[in-house]
Amino acid sequence: MKRIRTLWCAVVLAAAPALAQQYPDKPIRFVTGGGPDAMARILGPKMTATWGQQIVIEERGGGGILSGETVARASADGYTLLLATGTHTMNPNFFKLSYDLMRDFAPVTLLGTISFVLSVHPSLPAKSVDDLVKLARAKPGELNYGSGGNGSPGHLIGEMFKSRTGVNIVHVPYKTVAGGVTALLGEQVQLMFVVSPSAVPQIKAGRLRPLAVSTFKRSASLPEVPTVAESGLAGFDAPAWNGVLVPAKTPRTVITKLHTELVKDLRFPDVLERIAPLGFEPVGNTPEEFGAFLRAELAKWAKVARELNAKAE
Repeated sequence: MKRIRTLWCAVVLAAAPALAQQYPDKPIRFVTGGGPDAMARILGPKMTATWGQQIVIEERGGGGILSGETVARASADGYTLLLATGTHTMNPNFFKLSYDLMRDFAPVTLLGTISFVLSVHPSLPAKSVDDLVKLARAKPGELNYGSGGNGSPGHLIGEMFKSRTGVNIVHVPYKTVAGGVTALLGEQVQLMFVVSPSAVPQIKAGRLRPLAVSTFKRSASLPEVPTVAESGLAGFDAPAWNGVLVPAKTPRTVITKLHTELVKDLRFPDVLERIAPLGFEPVGNTPEEFGAFLRAELAKWAKVARELNAKAE
């Protein structure tokens, strides 16, 4: 019996390099949902051209829940990818999921990050984070901040901001991010953490005023705008992000090949040219680094959810 097990292991180990050499030899599904899918739609054609296999973008609604379920149930062969976003690390605090992000998926790479912009209506007499905090303390409960709904990134970042500053600002959830931005433009709310691609056009048109960006580093699309951390809240870092996950038992050889290809495609000049206007800062880190990033994000948002007394339903 021991000899049979040894032979079986030898067969499996011998087959792994062959599997990596053959991969991919059929179309690949790139499942999205839970946030913008621009990165998948930009990288998909590049991967198709490089590998000669069609990358099929499959959009699943449900705020990241359905996309996660779809990929968690898929065969672990490298032919079904998940475009993961920040929503996937927030959802476990608000929904009872059929999968566990760290148990049921294997990380491939963090593709890139993008800022949320702490934006206010120009009529608000605040031109910095410090001004906003002072105004909120002078008018407790009178300033409202919008978001794309309970448990959305804008909501949780707003709550993290409240916790770090101790201000009393009121959350007003909308059905979509666009609904929240419309309310901000119409002065139904006074502030909002708006994802960069949605914020920048309104800022350039003078319809919104940026106070700070949520990422640890300044955004290339708004280089003159300080970070929240620079503005007095040391360590504040709340990026939007895109990364790639595969089912947990995907062979390491396939993950390595997929990682190598994604990172290479991410660095092509035409890809960088297309993602720059969106405010994406390319990363392309290792699977291990992306795994550590995911664990940190899960812990960060679990802490915010506990402070909200949120329960998964």
